[in-house]
This record gives sequence, structure tokens and C-alpha cells, in this order.
Amino acid sequence: MRRFSSVLAASLVVLAAAASLLPAARAHNITKILAQHPEFSTFNHYLSATHLASEINRRLTITLLVVDNSGMADLLAKHLSLPTLRNVLALHVLTDYYGAKKLHQITGGATTSATIFQSSGHAIGTAGFINITDHSRGKVTFVARDSGGASPATFVKSVKEMPYNISILQISTILSSPEAEAPVAAPGPVNLTALMANKGCKAFADLLLATPDVLKSFQSNLDSGLTVFCPDDEAVSAFSPKYTNLTAAGKSSLLRYHAVPVYYSPQLLKTNNGPFSTLASDAHNKNYKYTVKSDGDVITIKTHIVTADITSTLIDQDPNAVYVIDKVLEPRELFKVPEKVIADAPAPAPAAPPKKKKSTAAKHKAAATAANGAPAPTTPAGPEESPADDDTAAADNAALRTTAAAWTVLAAAAAALFLA
Repeated sequence: MRRFSSVLAASLVVLAAAASLLPAARAHNITKILAQHPEFSTFNHYLSATHLASEINRRLTITLLVVDNSGMADLLAKHLSLPTLRNVLALHVLTDYYGAKKLHQITGGATTSATIFQSSGHAIGTAGFINITDHSRGKVTFVARDSGGASPATFVKSVKEMPYNISILQISTILSSPEAEAPVAAPGPVNLTALMANKGCKAFADLLLATPDVLKSFQSNLDSGLTVFCPDDEAVSAFSPKYTNLTAAGKSSLLRYHAVPVYYSPQLLKTNNGPFSTLASDAHNKNYKYTVKSDGDVITIKTHIVTADITSTLIDQDPNAVYVIDKVLEPRELFKVPEKVIADAPAPAPAAPPKKKKSTAAKHKAAATAANGAPAPTTPAGPEESPADDDTAAADNAALRTTAAAWTVLAAAAAALFLA
């Protein structure tokens, strides 16, 4: 039993050390990638117009089947609505990774892959699945399960591969699917205040209705992308005395501070690093920013004054998201930072003591020593010399020591594993 425990402990150490040395998964931007290939400009345009581009960018593993501009012309000739176009293009986003090499190594010569359309909730039954077949002489075809007898599309070439995050493959024609091409009613406009009022944020909705210019700025971002952090009624009630004391401009800034002019799904909130610019940032050209952190499924918004938790989601439908939070967000531009926060801030480093000047006698002694053949003292670095280089070298050495230490831990743990 002891030997098993030792082996298990050593294994965990090995895995942890190895994981720390692995590079993080690379992010991808499908719009920028396709922008380098003008022959796919129409396909690229409609990925953005249907908001599929953001869906693709936030997924870690996908394969995108693209067609050139002439292939898209055939699709656009059908005059489908934008929501229906989204479904058709979503059928071309496989939720697994297929590079050119993998296509020719399919076990049994055929496989089936799910797509974003299949997981969207609009697909019924087997719709949304793509059959991939590796034929003789290197020919590979793709066809929707519910193709209705349409001819399959043929693999043309690999456009871009980032194993095992994203693969972009060109196919000969658009994949046909009666289910994907079925008419879809355009979604109605989002009524922010009604949505908030019915889901526990009535007090905040009333504040927006009382400031029409702010509500208008919220609504003007609905089509391009908007994320709102809506304090619940209890939070607004507790904050009411502070809100009453604000000027009209201050109230406007505070309300705008609760909206970000970009769509953020819960997954994007968890993976985003850095400060969030808000509608208040845009309106006043000031900071009015905060950071978003996550710990497991808990997502928090941190200003310099308060930390609020997201307690529920009112809507998460690209390009809009509204989240309920348990506190009103207070920007430091309007409120005083608590003394505790100031006290907890790191103290500035003490100033270096002034250098002592050498006495005349010491200078003569040093000169005499040098004249007698003894090595002269090293000249201190001037302001343009070593300090910056020393800092860089120190950082490089620290990085090397960290890497070496990690490999040492890995080697030691591996040795313990085999010797136990």
C-alpha cells in the first residue's frame, strides 16, 4: 500500500510539472486568417454578418469548411434570410479537428462529425451531422446527413492548420441541407428594460428609463454587441442613498459603467484578461474600467471600490448578453477608494542612499596602486551602461532557473516513480 501511495504521489508530481511546461492553447481569429485569402472574402464577410465569427473564435477545437467567392454566389442566389444563412454556414463548422493528413487516415474510410448547427438547437434529428468519406486516390467528400440527395462536396486543399485548435479546409461547393435552409424568423429586437424588469432588475431598469440618453446609448449597441451587468433590486436599494447624491453627469456615468460595448459570453468572460472598457469610457474618454475574474464557475467583476459576483444570466444570445450581479459597480472616478485598499497597496521601494564621494587621499592612493602594477579598481557603470543590461540578464537568468527547476522536479519525480 505504501509503495502504491509513493508511485501515485510521484505520478501526480510528474503530471503537474509536465503540465506547467506545456504551452497554452493558441487563440485564433478567423476573420484575420481569412482576410489573407481574398478568394474567401465573401465567406469571411458573412461569418461576421451572422456573428458566427465570434462563435468560431471562442471555441478551442474546430474545423471550418470554406468555399470560394463563386461558391458563395450560388448560395446567395437563393436569397436566404440572415438567420437562415447563419444556419447554413454553421453546418460548415465541424466541432472536431480534421487536418489534411487526418482526412486520409480515417478509420474504415468514413466518419461522422457534429457541427455548430447541430448544437445550436435549430437542427432536428440527424440534421447537422456531416458524413466524411475518404475515397481511393486521395479523394475526400463531405455531405450533410439530411442532404436530400444532393451531391457531396469535395476536399480541395488545406488553407490553414493550427493543430489541434483550428483547421480551415476548402471544399468545392456549399453543403446542402433542407433543415439548415429552412426559413427562420428574424429575432425580434431585445427590449432591455422589459427583460430586466421581469428578471429581478426592475430598479436598475427604472434608472435607465429615467435617463433616456443613457438608455439610447445602450440600445444603439444592441446590433453591434453589448454586455450589461445589471445590479439586482436589493443591490440598487442599498446603493440608493449614494446614487441620490450624485450629479446628473455622475448618474449618467455610473449607469454607462454597467455596460460594455462588446458581446461577452460566460466563456469569454472567463478567458478574457485585462481591463474592460465600458460605455462610460467611450462617453467621457476616461478610465471607467474594471476587471473580470473567474474561479471555477464563479465570475466576479472588480472595481477599485467593490467586487460583485454574477448570480444569473438574463440573456446570452450573440450579440447581446445581460448578467445579474449582486452589487452596484462603483468607479473610482466617482467614489473615494477605501482607506483599507490604499493601505493594502504595496509601499514604494525606499530610495537608494546617495553615493559617497571619494576623498582626495583615496584617489591618490588608488592611482599609486595602479602605477605600481596592481589591478585598478573596476569603474562603476555609467548611466548608459549596465543597469538595463543587468536587469535583462537577471530576468533571463531567473527564467532559466525557473525552467531548470521545473525540469529538475520533473526528473526527480520520474526517478521516484521508477525506483518506488
